[in-house]
Amino acid sequence: MTLLVNDPADFADQALAGFGAAHADTVRVVHGGVVRSSLTPPGQVATVLGGGTGHYPAFAGWVGPGFAHGAACGNIFSSPSASQICSVARAADNGGGVVLGFGNYAGDVLHFGQAAEQLRAEGRQVRILAITDDVASAPADDPGLRRGIAGDLPVLKILGAAAETGADIDAVHGAGARANAATRSLGLAFEGCRLPGADGPLFHVETGHMGVGLGIHGEPGLEHRPLPTADEVADLLVDGVLAEREAASAAVGGSDRVALLLNGLGATKYEELYVVHRRVAARLADEGLTVVAPVVDEQVTSLGMAGLSLTLTFLDVELERLWTAPAVTPAFRRGHLPPRPDRTDDLDAARRTPEVAPGDASSQALGVRIARALGTIRDTVAHHERRLGEIDAVAGDGDHGIGMRRGAEAAVTAAEAAVGQRAGARTVLARAGAAWSESAGGTSGALWGAALTACGSALGDTGAVGPEHPATAARAALDAVVRLGGAAPGDKTLVDAAAPFVDRLSAVPGASATVWAEAAETARRAADATADIPARLGRARAHGDNSLGTPDAGAVSFSLIVTALTSHISQEDH
Repeated sequence: MTLLVNDPADFADQALAGFGAAHADTVRVVHGGVVRSSLTPPGQVATVLGGGTGHYPAFAGWVGPGFAHGAACGNIFSSPSASQICSVARAADNGGGVVLGFGNYAGDVLHFGQAAEQLRAEGRQVRILAITDDVASAPADDPGLRRGIAGDLPVLKILGAAAETGADIDAVHGAGARANAATRSLGLAFEGCRLPGADGPLFHVETGHMGVGLGIHGEPGLEHRPLPTADEVADLLVDGVLAEREAASAAVGGSDRVALLLNGLGATKYEELYVVHRRVAARLADEGLTVVAPVVDEQVTSLGMAGLSLTLTFLDVELERLWTAPAVTPAFRRGHLPPRPDRTDDLDAARRTPEVAPGDASSQALGVRIARALGTIRDTVAHHERRLGEIDAVAGDGDHGIGMRRGAEAAVTAAEAAVGQRAGARTVLARAGAAWSESAGGTSGALWGAALTACGSALGDTGAVGPEHPATAARAALDAVVRLGGAAPGDKTLVDAAAPFVDRLSAVPGASATVWAEAAETARRAADATADIPARLGRARAHGDNSLGTPDAGAVSFSLIVTALTSHISQEDH
């Protein structure tokens, strides 16, 4: 249960403030999360973790020497925004680059991915690691679809320890990726948690039963079955995790040494966990496995959910060294590390976007044209706001029009401010993308923000822009949308209009007004054709065939925008 609440809307922020006050010797609160109280050593890779509030100690409780450099903390069971992630990453980075680690959930993949795009546009090295340990959430032959649950602990501990060694960003990311490939988890739930201010549990398990494989937010599992004895629970967990022993062990060269986490989800407490662990330890010994530094604890909780999970990470020599390396955090301590001096820098600066480095003359001129083009986008979506909302309401929540308008308005304001500081094209678009995402919210806001940022990265802040650059920038934007959103043609999303647009634009060298107009017409026809496709992704997926007969709002808004931009291509031709 979650009973001690003021305003539920403030719960996450107030919990973070209280956590920071309780652990001021270890962490500092910044916009969007926490960072270490000590400065990241110059040139050391910074590991920034994150996810929704409600899983403590994950993720803020793992910030400290030997583990994470920072944690971005979203609302209850919700991903942090890209701006929150960027704020924490800027405060953590000290020249070595940043590895972003998180559980493999759609919101986290989208927002951490968008943050990575923005941070790269600022000139930082960034790598991404999505944890995929939950064996119940997808088949063994498609591990990329699996959720991240309690396996977050060993994988991210190993990631942070690798950074502590001073290894470069690729080596740090590689250690974390290898640990992820060698990690398997299975969880059980006996009753759902209660969200702050809610009248009842998030989900319900019949008394005397358990849900096998339920996710840490109540996502569907494999089945419900009667609750057995503690030893039978232990056997179920061990059998479920070791069903993939061969693949997990092979990821680290065939090891028979494992890290172990027997994790309580919030309401199942330590004595119960130890009863189960007694049987787990015996079973693993019978299987010929050597357990290294086991953890029996609450490390990835779900507010007050009743349940537990078992995680095993197979270890090679390097991963074992990193798993057992010292760490000093509020919730995970192992060994000893000498005290480090407190940081004295301006943490508020991390929230602020870095100062503009002026572009060269040609790129500044392009930045001015881009700001004008964004003004056209703003006017276009404002004119069609009501229509876009009506389309979206058929299979969504009807907010696409207002979200697009808010995003475009903010993008124009940010772009004009950047132009006033003599920014080049890349910076103008990066600022516009960040503002669009922050103001629009939702999936479309994040995707348009990432698309603008990717366009800017393709154009740069220096050098002349040739006739091939519009197609190059459009391709970069499409790649970012596909990479972050996970959509493909046929899924009834903006990709159904954007992909044929980019293909047509790229088919002819140079982006004349004629070619652009032809590509825009291709996008319009493709957007109209989405009326014949049932929704397969996002919130609209739940409506299935109900969306038939209505085009996708994201595809329609995309076609409207690229059509309106034809006039800007014409101006550049003369």
